[in-house]
Amino acid sequence: MPHLRSLKIANASHAGFPFTVPAIRTLPELSFDSAVTFFVGENGSGKSTLLEGIALAVGLPTVGSKEITDDQTLEAQRRLGRALKVVWSHRTKRGFFLRAEDFFGFTKQLAQMRADMQQRLAELDGEYSDRSAYAKGLAQLPMMSSLADMERRYGVDLDANSHGQSFLRLFQSRFVPAGLYLLDEPEAPLSPQGQLALMAMMTDMVAQQAQFIVATHSPILLAFPGARIYDFDSAPVRAMEYEALEHVTLTRDFLNNPQRFLRHLVPSVPSDRPASSP
Repeated sequence: MPHLRSLKIANASHAGFPFTVPAIRTLPELSFDSAVTFFVGENGSGKSTLLEGIALAVGLPTVGSKEITDDQTLEAQRRLGRALKVVWSHRTKRGFFLRAEDFFGFTKQLAQMRADMQQRLAELDGEYSDRSAYAKGLAQLPMMSSLADMERRYGVDLDANSHGQSFLRLFQSRFVPAGLYLLDEPEAPLSPQGQLALMAMMTDMVAQQAQFIVATHSPILLAFPGARIYDFDSAPVRAMEYEALEHVTLTRDFLNNPQRFLRHLVPSVPSDRPASSP
């Protein structure tokens, strides 16, 4: 059973952004009756804004260099979070909120922490140069344990991997059973194979009572079996079947006949035929 059961805006009298966004202004009560729920819609439709509001309303930690509660750019989303009434089946404090763009800050933060630990170990090596190996080992042990734990979870250097590989490694290290995970466009750094790998991880976690709410443009992720899909391109937001989604039909039509679309976008190649004589 999903942890978060439903949500709605408790008071319809709010003014200003984000309540001016049609999908937010007319938001009906949304039911999360599946372990996986997708928000889909064009940029600016309100799906990411609502996801941020949910993260603030339920108090999930972020994966990144700055906690969402400290992000001064999200004051409007904080007002939305305060306006949301969320209903739980059983509340969980496990899980996290992740925006794809926050991952860059997270990898930089990890690299700096690792460098600081290595520097401190070198300093301790000098400070204990005239002491016994046992004393030096005791002094270095806490730092060495922290460094080893970081490398066990995230590898020696996340930046040494491709962005997509690092992204998947982060999920592998941070997904835990019975968590609530809010993911904003996680497909951004992932290849099609990477998206399938993420779906496999989600399947494993759903089997362990995890719940996912994901804002996405990806027809691959949207195909997750049994998922609930909410379309934000309509006002009010409505549940949609996978096959009826414009993201899916447009992608399928393009792949079946790309020239049908490209001939309207790519200028015609000039003819090599010589000009006729006057």
